[in-house]
Amino acid sequence: MPPLASGPEGSDALRPLLATVLDALDAGARSRSGPLPAGGPHTVAARVREAVGDPLPPHGDPDALHTLVHALAAGAADPAHPLCAAHLHCPPLAVATAADLAASALNPSLDSWDQAPAASELETLLTHALAAEIYGHPHQTPSGAATAPADALVTTGGTEANHLALLLAREAHGPTLRLVCGANAHHSLPRAAWLLGLPEPVILPTPTGVLDPDALHHTLTTRPDPLLVAATAGTTDAGLIDPLPTLAALTHTHGARLHIDAAYGGGLLFSDRRRPLLTGIETAHTVTLDLHKLGWQPVAAGLLAVRDPHDLTALHHHADYLNADDDTEAGLPDLLGRSLRTTRRPDALKIAVTLKTLGRSGLGALVDQVCDHAHAFAALVRDHPGLELHAPPTISTVLFRPTGATDTAVAEIRRRLLADGHAVLGRARLDGRLWLKTTLLNPHTRPADLTALLQLVEGNTPA
Repeated sequence: MPPLASGPEGSDALRPLLATVLDALDAGARSRSGPLPAGGPHTVAARVREAVGDPLPPHGDPDALHTLVHALAAGAADPAHPLCAAHLHCPPLAVATAADLAASALNPSLDSWDQAPAASELETLLTHALAAEIYGHPHQTPSGAATAPADALVTTGGTEANHLALLLAREAHGPTLRLVCGANAHHSLPRAAWLLGLPEPVILPTPTGVLDPDALHHTLTTRPDPLLVAATAGTTDAGLIDPLPTLAALTHTHGARLHIDAAYGGGLLFSDRRRPLLTGIETAHTVTLDLHKLGWQPVAAGLLAVRDPHDLTALHHHADYLNADDDTEAGLPDLLGRSLRTTRRPDALKIAVTLKTLGRSGLGALVDQVCDHAHAFAALVRDHPGLELHAPPTISTVLFRPTGATDTAVAEIRRRLLADGHAVLGRARLDGRLWLKTTLLNPHTRPADLTALLQLVEGNTPA
């Protein structure tokens, strides 16, 4: 019988397998000359097909772990490589990855207490702590009443968190609720409105890259339907932050609901230097965080924070085999209303281990490190005679392009670097032009790496 990962013999069964995996990771890193395997999609696909052969053979292969992990590692994009800088895809911390292994081996499922006794309590502690980081701790109102503690739900990422935010808003304000967001908003917001059957969203133009308070004011004063305003703290394309205090004041004045998508920028909460960039976030009804971006967690590590925990009653659901009334009355925690999913991994474990290991100061230092890298890289671009900088970075994203290059040339530079495996750059269209995008999330990046990236771009720019 194949061994199990947990139980009395689980550790002994895992040790030799982990050695196989770690050897494959080392071999994969050595096989690449850069952050990507060379050759492009067809070459990588052919190598994987050759290594895998029949994915479901009639008889098992005892070397399958060795074969497939080697194939995956050799053909992977390495987010820890300093020239892998396209997306909001961070290199995970070793301590978080080790915690994730424990979660996989123990395999608790957070849909009932008897499947996840310790994990359910750990998730409660973590979500309350992160909600308090945004909204503050409960306090007494002027009348002497105590405010309810804010809460948060663990999600698979920003997309699920945004979807939940719209769902909670719809349940609070009715099916005629209309989403108002900028053209800079993440695509998951209007998509969630569509999935939930809400009216067509109002998409406001963002010519400066952020939501314009004047345009929002006009919308708030002219639309009769209930409105949910979604602001962004860290846009996907340029890492910009909407003017949160002004938007918060407008929504409060006009009685609109406010959601802040801080999937990218939420990590600034841990930095004493940069937390002021998020001033106003504490006024939002709901906030999206995503710590597998600026939090160095393995995927997935998202959260939705909720200022008023009573909003979460909309998610309550009853299934007698999971949360029978008599079990709940007897003191067994009801976990089914903590997500739209039933089976859930204990993703809180890796986040909690990271926060406990590094503390606020340690995590804040990593945030400051990558933001400082972005400013250093922007300065290199600004001082380079053959390159154009879009704007100084707000978080850790820098947009640039060769001076005088066409959009076609910019796109070709990026694809050439991808095919060669030398660098992973993103792309963003702003101000009517195509820009190369670097999203710097690796705190181990060195100044020489930034210089090398510019040299690669310069070397692949058509004369």
